[in-house]
Amino acid sequence: MVARFIPLLFAPGVEIVLVRHGPAGHVDPSRWPDDADRPLSDVDKTRAATVGLVRVFPHVDAVLASRYLRAWQTAELLHEAGWPEPERLNELEAGGPVIAVAGVLHRRTEQSLALVGHEPQLSRLASLLCTGDEHALTLDLKKAGAVGIEDKTLRWVLPPRALRFLS
Repeated sequence: MVARFIPLLFAPGVEIVLVRHGPAGHVDPSRWPDDADRPLSDVDKTRAATVGLVRVFPHVDAVLASRYLRAWQTAELLHEAGWPEPERLNELEAGGPVIAVAGVLHRRTEQSLALVGHEPQLSRLASLLCTGDEHALTLDLKKAGAVGIEDKTLRWVLPPRALRFLS
C-alpha cells in the first residue's frame, strides 16, 4: 500500500532537500531535561555548512523544520543564508513516523521544499521517497549534511565537510 502512495506523494519535478540539524553535543538530562531543548553546539560549523548548501541549491520555496531547538536553529541559519523563513512541522520531531511526513508532503504545492530534522527519520524518508520502502535505502546523513531528491531519484548527498568547503 505504501508503494502505491509514493507516486502521489508530490508532483513530478518537485525537488526535496533533506537537511540534518548541525552538531548538538551529547544528550545530557541534567542540562536539558527535555531533549527538544538541546541547542547546536557548533554554530559556526553549521553556519558554514548552511551557506555552502544555499550556494549549491540557492532556491527553495519553503523550509519546514522540527520544533526541536537544534533543528530550528539550523533552519534559521539556512534562512540567514538566503532560504525562506522556516515553518514548524511537528511531524519532523525526532522519532516521528516517516509516513506522517510523507502525508504532509502530499498536501504541499511548492516546487521545492527543504525539510530540517533528525536521524534516522530523514534517511528513512529519503528511502521512502526514492523506493517506496523506508528501509530499502541506507544513508549515512551526517549532522549538517543534506540530501537532494527529485522525481523519486536521489540526486545528491553532501556531507557537512563538503558544504563547508563550498561556503
